[in-house]
Amino acid sequence: MPVNVPPVVAHRGYARRYPENSRSGLSAALAAGAPYVEFDVQLTADAVPMVVHDLNLFRTTGQDRLINQTPYAEARAAEIAERQRFGDAFRGERICTLDEVVELFEQWPRAHPVVEIKRESAEAYGVDAMVEIVMKALRPLRERVVVISFVERAVLTARRLGAAEIGWCLNYYDDDARRIAVAIAPDYIICDYHRLPDPPGRPWPGAWRWICWEVTDPALALELAARGVDLIETMACGEMLADPRLAPGKLAVE
Repeated sequence: MPVNVPPVVAHRGYARRYPENSRSGLSAALAAGAPYVEFDVQLTADAVPMVVHDLNLFRTTGQDRLINQTPYAEARAAEIAERQRFGDAFRGERICTLDEVVELFEQWPRAHPVVEIKRESAEAYGVDAMVEIVMKALRPLRERVVVISFVERAVLTARRLGAAEIGWCLNYYDDDARRIAVAIAPDYIICDYHRLPDPPGRPWPGAWRWICWEVTDPALALELAARGVDLIETMACGEMLADPRLAPGKLAVE
């Protein structure tokens, strides 16, 4: 019986080896052959979309400040070196703008950017307003971009504004969430694999595909695929794709 090989989604780039959401980490994920590369978008105080996960910049930059209260010029100057993890290895690496990441993906025409719209910025600026800003920046990639969010309205607005595909991230795996999923009808449902039914069973059937995080073991990836999970999200994309069991899903280096 053939084994279903799940494609790998690089979670915040190659975040095991590089600062998450950094240009070097995103580039490394693409070079490693990840067919899907996920990253996060927040807005600065002056509504510039930046590629960063946390509302507070302290964890990744060492600066105790909120991105949505920081003007672009100051956010741009922040070093996203994750010194607690990497020391001085990525000294001088700066937070990327979304425009810069779009330019990077234009060099990789077969890779799919998976863009998470963060709840904090959506709530601060208004969901529709933020999605419009993000979708405008993503225009060159619109035919292959996957826009995801925990915010239901964000993914619906992204669909209305022309995203190729949308994905809804689950806070809970329960009957209420399933009813919302049916109403949204996303292309992808994204969740922590620990939330799937126990004892092991297949996740909800539907027109969507399932993405589960945070998987760093190839054997677990194949086990989840056998249960009906379609894609595996991991911060260890290089190690996962180096395993011959997952190599068939690797994107050929451009």
